[in-house]
Amino acid sequence: MDVHLRELRYFVAVAEELNVTRAAERLFVSQPALSKQLRVLERQLGHRLFDRVPSGVVLTRQGAELLPVARDVLERWAAGVERARAAGPAGTLVIGLQTAVGRGLQQEALRRFRSVMPGWEVSLRLVGWEDPSGGLADGSSDVAFLWLPVPPGLRAYVLVAERRGVAMPADHRLAGLAEVPFDELRDEPFIALPPAAGPLRDFWLGVEHRSGPPVIGVTAGTAEAVFEAVSSGLGVVLVAEGNAELYRRPGVTYRPVSGLPPGELAIAWRERDTRPQVMAFVDALRHVTTKV
Repeated sequence: MDVHLRELRYFVAVAEELNVTRAAERLFVSQPALSKQLRVLERQLGHRLFDRVPSGVVLTRQGAELLPVARDVLERWAAGVERARAAGPAGTLVIGLQTAVGRGLQQEALRRFRSVMPGWEVSLRLVGWEDPSGGLADGSSDVAFLWLPVPPGLRAYVLVAERRGVAMPADHRLAGLAEVPFDELRDEPFIALPPAAGPLRDFWLGVEHRSGPPVIGVTAGTAEAVFEAVSSGLGVVLVAEGNAELYRRPGVTYRPVSGLPPGELAIAWRERDTRPQVMAFVDALRHVTTKV
């Protein structure tokens, strides 16, 4: 039986909140996604972990027995990750990424970081959108480049604010426009991030600016999968202006969209994490962006 750390984190959060809605907000995931993962875990274990009550949920006897074990596993894993990183000659800063960063930010920041933290190595880690924290929640990343909104428990420094546009097949009916009003896209099938991405999924679907639910053409877990779906004619997708150039490919056209606020790219870190290597990288990015 293979149980993922994410499922254990979900279980612990619900056990501590005793309310699925509050736990979903704490984890920055949608309530249906959280409930689904709990059902998956219960099927794997062969018994229920929670019983529903009017105020939310309560632990079953099996769930109460599992809770301290799950906490211990998560704590030991986090401690092990830190020990592994410390085993290097000076240390390794792990940077979580969900899409290519580009914009000249990463390279300049890395040069400045290495100048103030000599001997430190840097590891880039691609994280799927199923984890909206970019690896910060489970400690597998030290810092992460994320698009706002970021999950609770994280601090973020906004690096750039960019206009949102739409990537669509080159032969799309709207491809001839210089600028596409968002109203023209409301009935189009969209490529969506996984439900586990929570509010970030809603942001890139423009949910707050719709009068009804979006039409989902397909769900994609990575940037490459998103643009492959667009080029295959399965739907359109909102894209930050800077990413349009980074993910340019044959058969896909980008047009700016009017009627939407911009997207904001940020560097994020855990709010209580003040380790020198983390602060040095954040400060390096602050220095880079103040020069832009």
